[in-house]
Amino acid sequence: MRINPAIGVIIVTMLEEDAPLFSAMRAGARGYVLKGSHHQELLQTIDAVASGQVLFGPSTAGRIMGFFQDIQGEFVSALPEETFPELTPRELEVLELIAQGANNGQIAKKLVITDKTVRNHITSIFSKLQVADRAEAIIKAREAGFR
Repeated sequence: MRINPAIGVIIVTMLEEDAPLFSAMRAGARGYVLKGSHHQELLQTIDAVASGQVLFGPSTAGRIMGFFQDIQGEFVSALPEETFPELTPRELEVLELIAQGANNGQIAKKLVITDKTVRNHITSIFSKLQVADRAEAIIKAREAGFR
């Protein structure tokens, strides 16, 4: 990308995490598509990047917007990250929504991620918190101050 800036690079990945996304952007990627995306999204990204545009899919764009909202202070979690240091920031968001009574579909919509990604986060949360189910996770979260 640095050798020939005219080459448009598109990242195709299964990672729905912020660090790889922002690393790719810093390196000059002009497109970022999730492997599970509809083929039409990939074709649109290829066409856009080939014509000199930058295009990120809807879920990726939502994560980018969320990142900048966090920086601007429009969305700041009321809980310190030390509450559950074993959880990633995204897992903390998912746990907070679980504690609020949100179902997987609502969590996916709010965080602009897929239902499968929500399920993966929940599995990871259960494992890290050593709980067997949602009810135990909610109890643990509320004891820690989640609303």
